[in-house]
Amino acid sequence: MALKKIRVLGDPVLREKSSPVKKIDENIQSLIKDMQDSIHAGYQPGVGLAAPQIGVSKRVIVVNYDGTFEAYINPELEILESSSQMQEEGCLSLPNLRTEVNRPKKVLLKALKMDGSKIEMEAEEMMARILQHEVDHLDGLLFIDRVDKKTKRQLMLEYSQLESEEDLRK
Repeated sequence: MALKKIRVLGDPVLREKSSPVKKIDENIQSLIKDMQDSIHAGYQPGVGLAAPQIGVSKRVIVVNYDGTFEAYINPELEILESSSQMQEEGCLSLPNLRTEVNRPKKVLLKALKMDGSKIEMEAEEMMARILQHEVDHLDGLLFIDRVDKKTKRQLMLEYSQLESEEDLRK
């Protein structure tokens, strides 16, 4: 399979609503393998990756957490618990940015696995956060869209300064 470039803020694919997968064929299985190869291609190893992050506007996410790699096709989330928690998040598509994001603690995931079988799984705490973060990508949302306007402005300023520093090093 292939290591794909991680798309970063400013790439229009990150703001598109992804299309559902109609058929799990060799192209989708190849996409998942590429995502598995690419999840470690960013500035730090990732715990999750959505297809748009490698330039493919399809509803596919992968999770690499607790020593297990899983792919979920056409994932849907249902919030199971109204309580939420603030926790720091980062994103391979926004290198070197991190901030506290408030998310529900418990969700129900409904999706298809790579072999086409259906899965329903309750997820709590960190796994729930990862799933919410990755499904957001499929809807054209980034973690910076989940914070207040003041925090988002500050993060965008930090990101533009990081980009400028990177340009200076070239």
